[in-house]
Formats: sequence, C-alpha cells, structure tokens
Amino acid sequence: MARTASLSGFPEWLPEERLVELHVLDTLRRIFELHGFGSIETRAVETVGQLLRKGEIDKEVYGLSRLQEDDSENPVKGGKADPHALALHFDLTVPFARYVVENAGYLAFPFRRYQIQKVWRGERPQEGRAREFTQADIDVVGDGDLPFRYDVEIALVIAEALSALPIPDFRLRINNRKLAEGFYRGIGLEDTAGVLRSIDKLEKIGPDKVAELLKAELGATDEQAQKALQLAAIRTEDTSFVAQVRALGVSNELLDEGLNELEQVIEAAVQRAPGKVVADLSIARGLDYYTGTVVETVLVGHEQLGSICSGGRYDALASKGNRKFPGVGLSIGVTRLVSRILSQDLAKASRSVPTAVLIALTHDDSWSAAQDVAAQLRSRGIPTEVAAKAEKFGKQIKFADRRGIPFVWFTDDDGTHQVKDIRTGEQVVAFPETWTPSLEDLSVQVAASGQVATVAS
Repeated sequence: MARTASLSGFPEWLPEERLVELHVLDTLRRIFELHGFGSIETRAVETVGQLLRKGEIDKEVYGLSRLQEDDSENPVKGGKADPHALALHFDLTVPFARYVVENAGYLAFPFRRYQIQKVWRGERPQEGRAREFTQADIDVVGDGDLPFRYDVEIALVIAEALSALPIPDFRLRINNRKLAEGFYRGIGLEDTAGVLRSIDKLEKIGPDKVAELLKAELGATDEQAQKALQLAAIRTEDTSFVAQVRALGVSNELLDEGLNELEQVIEAAVQRAPGKVVADLSIARGLDYYTGTVVETVLVGHEQLGSICSGGRYDALASKGNRKFPGVGLSIGVTRLVSRILSQDLAKASRSVPTAVLIALTHDDSWSAAQDVAAQLRSRGIPTEVAAKAEKFGKQIKFADRRGIPFVWFTDDDGTHQVKDIRTGEQVVAFPETWTPSLEDLSVQVAASGQVATVAS
C-alpha cells in the first residue's frame, strides 16, 4: 500500500490517490469500449457451490451471513462449506459464467463484455495482495464454439490497454495448457493437473524442489521430472519456442494442437505488440478451469509484485444442458497496479480536488451573486466552488492553495470580475460567460515519466 491502512487488506485511497485510480479505470474503460466490449456488473455474492465448483480455494472465500443468523444461513455446516450458502465472489470469471448461462437467451454471441468491480479474497495482506480489491476483466464468450482468433485478440487488447497506463514496461507471459498437458502425457505423466500445480510453484520454490514434488507426489522418475523442467525453462520473444519444444523429442497430438495455438498468438503479438509478449512455458495458472491459452503479466523491474494481469481460455466453465459457452478472458488487478504506482511515485495527480476555481467573497451578502458566477462557469464545464464566508482575501487564497485549487475569482463592488492564478500570481480581468482556463488547468492531470494524461474533466 502507499500508506498504512487502518484495517489491513482493505485499502482506502486519499483524494489525490483516488484520482490516480480513476485515471487507470477511465483509461481501461476507454480502450475496452474502443474494441467493442460492453459493460456489465454482477452481484457481489454467489452460492458457495458456484464459487467452488472449479478449483478448490475455499480457504480464501468469505462466507456471508447475518449477525443474527439461523442455522440455514450459516455458510459452514458440520465443518464443511454449505454449497447453498452465500459468499462474496473471489474473482469475476466465475460470476460471469453464471451470468452468461442465466441470460443466454438475451445475449448476442460471441458476447464481448468488460467488468470492473470489487472482489474479496482471504489472503495474507501485503503489497500487491489485498483482501478487498478491484479487478478489470474482459472476456469473449461463444455459444457452442469460439474461434481461437479471440485468444489472439484478447492478448492484443490487453497489451494496448496496459501501454496506455502510467506504469513501467510490462511483459505478457503466455503459455498453452494443451501444449503443457500434451507434453506431460507424452513423457508418461498422466496426472497433468498435478504436474501443472507443481510447475506453478517454480518461481516460489525453485526447480530442485519442484523436481522433488513431481517425484514424491506424482511418482515421476528423474528423467520425467527433468523433461518437465526443461519444458518450463523455454522462454522466447518469437516463435522459436516451437523448435525448442520439438528438440525435446516428445510426441503427442494434444501437444501439437497447443504448439500451433501458442504459435498463432506469439506470431500476431510480434507484429502488433512488439516487445510486449513472450512465450513462457513455465506459466501454468493455478485454477482448474483453464483449457488452452494461459497468461500472466509482470512489470519489468517489479517482478516481485507478481502478476498484474492474468487469465486465459476456458472451454467448459459455463454450460446449460448440452449447450456450452466457451470463453477467453483476461483480468487486470487494478488495486495491485495502483498500489505500485502510488508506492513508487510512478504517477501523481496534479491536484487533489477536481475544483479549478474558488469564487472568493468580498462580503457575506455577496454569496448569492457568487453562486450566479459559479453557475455560469459550471455550465461551461469548469469545476467551481464558492467560499463559505467572507474572510480576508489572503485567507481565502490560502484555503484555495491548501485545497490545490489553481484559480481564485474576485468580484469588485462595481461588478468587475478578476481571476488570479495563485501559482504564478498573475491576475486578469475576466468574464463569467467567456473565461476558460487551459485544458491542463481545467482537468485534473496525471503526470508519469514526463508525460501528462487527463484524469477527469
């Protein structure tokens, strides 16, 4: 966090910090909508059964109940989670799958959506990991089938969105579950989910301990463990990974399919997002519902923060009878990103309030006239406040300065209006119906790496 929160894991931003977060959110919305993604919002709660049906993360789920609950509302019964009880969602993908199934008759497929909401997860709080945080997701879902080309498009949209944010350089690390699972089967390891879970721990515990896990928990031989680690060690910024995988001498039909899919993603990225995407065959993703492309994203120089954007292809997460809704999507950890932006001073708001002008009072009876001036300025999109009382002008100017308001408006007894830029001391005659500050002063700005971007207008 940029500063210590009073309740660990539940961050609250100061006004100038919130403006940085709003800039991030507004930028993401703009990019997503430019690519035709429509916004939805799902409820904050799901049934426990819905949340836990794909992947066991019950230790991280917050159950929901009233203080004066009866037994039927208790999310835990007999030491086990009640599948019918309510709990707060821990991501946006599982609620989205339920939303698609329930609203399938009203949606046009392939359905493109973005969703920006709070989620809750019972993790140990630290920088980059909060218990309440905001995610920004984009997904494309099909009815029956979903062309693989959407896997490519999703990666390119996210690369564009992240490039528009005030953050350091980043890399989308992309793998394919089919490639990995086919390879493991080709070397005789049938518990592919177990291998993936072990490989997913590679960066945390290192290759030697992962090899021990593969042998102790999955019965892998020394040769099988080394082959799995050789695959995970492959990382390229182009399609040369294909030859490196082939050189390992493993044959499997699913492996071939995954290699072909990953090659398509990387080939398109090299052309349209050069330097932003790498094929990284160590990426596994912990959740069980991913079936093809999988992605994790890191900030260059800030890798210890963990992934800032992750997701992939899921072919069986949503279904209704014999009708299946395959999808592909990526999720940006907005709170994780904003935390790092603030703690490392990667970006700052130009002021802590949206107000551009403070209307000063000459005397208390001028308050009503000052409101008329403020109304004229606001009608032209200029954020304006009116002083509450007629203190000395110096005091009113100091108030504006403390608030970060750049301009103070004065009205003389003869009706002449003047506006003072309190940063430079320049004061000029102005007219409420025509005066307008510069675009930079009209809107709060975010400055990052020598560049300026509008936060709010």
